[in-house]
Amino acid sequence: MRIRSALATTAATATVAAVAVVAAAPAQAAEYSSALKIKGIQYDAPGRDSNSCSTGNTKSEYLTIKNYSRSTTVNLKGYVVKDAAGNTYRFSANHYLQPGDYVSLRGGRGTESDAKNVAYRQNCNFMWNNDKDTVYLYKPSGGRADVHSYTRSRDDRDGNGYITYHG
Repeated sequence: MRIRSALATTAATATVAAVAVVAAAPAQAAEYSSALKIKGIQYDAPGRDSNSCSTGNTKSEYLTIKNYSRSTTVNLKGYVVKDAAGNTYRFSANHYLQPGDYVSLRGGRGTESDAKNVAYRQNCNFMWNNDKDTVYLYKPSGGRADVHSYTRSRDDRDGNGYITYHG
């Protein structure tokens, strides 16, 4: 009886420890079922930050979203990009990403273009914080497609303001 009891206690302790390890995993470690993923982010635009629509550098701050599917074209219409503070951009026009294709969502004003793989937020304010932030990508259904948190000190080893998530 003592041996069975000891084995049962050991197994129960190992199960509790495994659950604790899973619960401690960071949110961005979750893998979501979506062909679209955040490839990378230029969270700190090169140069001195200026959100002037005519002379500023908000167009140099961008998020790259890539279609990692090998066979499916994805329409971005209805997808939502959001930061930790709740700043939001919704793709409102049809924008088709072929397998392996990407789009750069940039600050500033401009025309959305499938041909040039670019969309503009139509807002000259910076969206991403230069020290830390969380980037969310939501499907049109409201489910998460991808999420990543970053801090300058932990994730940007070369200090160039760009972080790659999915190669």
